[in-house]
Order: sequence, then C-alpha cells, then structure tokens
Amino acid sequence: MIELQPFTIEDAPALISKIKDERALLQFAGPMYHFPLTENQLEADLLNEKRRLFKIIDQTTGNGIGHAQMFLKEDTFLLGRILIWDENNRGKGYGKKVMQELLKYGFSHFDKKTAELNVYDWNTGAIECYKKVGFIFDPNVKSEAKIDQEIWISLNMKIQKKNFQLQNS
Repeated sequence: MIELQPFTIEDAPALISKIKDERALLQFAGPMYHFPLTENQLEADLLNEKRRLFKIIDQTTGNGIGHAQMFLKEDTFLLGRILIWDENNRGKGYGKKVMQELLKYGFSHFDKKTAELNVYDWNTGAIECYKKVGFIFDPNVKSEAKIDQEIWISLNMKIQKKNFQLQNS
C-alpha cells in the first residue's frame, strides 16, 4: 500500500507547501527548523550522513502522500518529521504502515537494537498509532517547546528490535 522512497531536493517544494504556519512546522519537525521551512533547511538534512529522508508514496496511485526522516544516534535510530500531508488521509492506517516500513528499514539497515521517536503529549492520534506498532513511553525522557504563550511537552517512545520482530512475524 505504501512505499518509502529516498527524498531528494526536487521533492522539497511539495513538502514545503504542506507546512502552512509556525505551529504546523513545530508539530512536524520539532524546534530544529524555523518557519518558513526552506530548501536550505532540508538540504542540510540531506547532506547529514546520519539522516535518511523519505517521501511516502501510495503505491495504488503512485502519488506522494507524506514525508519521514530517520536520524542515527549512538545507540538508537530516531524516527521523526513524519507527516501524512492530506488530513483526509489521516486515521486510515497510513501512519501504522509508515511506521512499520520505517522500522523494517531501520532495523535491517542499521545495527541498532532500539528505535525511538518524540511526540507532543496532546497529539493523541499519533500516540495511539505508535502504541499500535509497539512503541512504549520512556518516562525518563521529556522535553519542552514553546510556541506563542504555550508550552508543548514532548514525550519519548521506544521500541526494541526483538519486540518489533515478534509483532511482525
């Protein structure tokens, strides 16, 4: 149903067009990017050998439906900057399939026993999706981001390679 393909700088305008405001950018990317999102910011990630950027393709239509990134850390790989572009496509199982494909890719390409991600505590749809794939909260890792007069709490979730393999065997 979905396929991960390498993201190239030619894909940047499509992604940039989906990030309408500062709040959407913070939700999508965390505090590392600044609004407006630019090709230069994406190019810096493309040049970073510890990052993998993907476009998410719906195989039935051949159309791009989203974006995802992977960042190699010392002991884990971090999934992030995951976005299903069209809100009408959310809640239809794309997220779970994207997460499964990202985990398959990460565990097969990198010698890591754990994958992790960060999610804002109010993003209950994403949290439920991640739980369905097998992620559990790491209560020892939290951070905050400030936007307007609000503080958003970022929670960390992890999945062990062996647990992912058991769920998908």
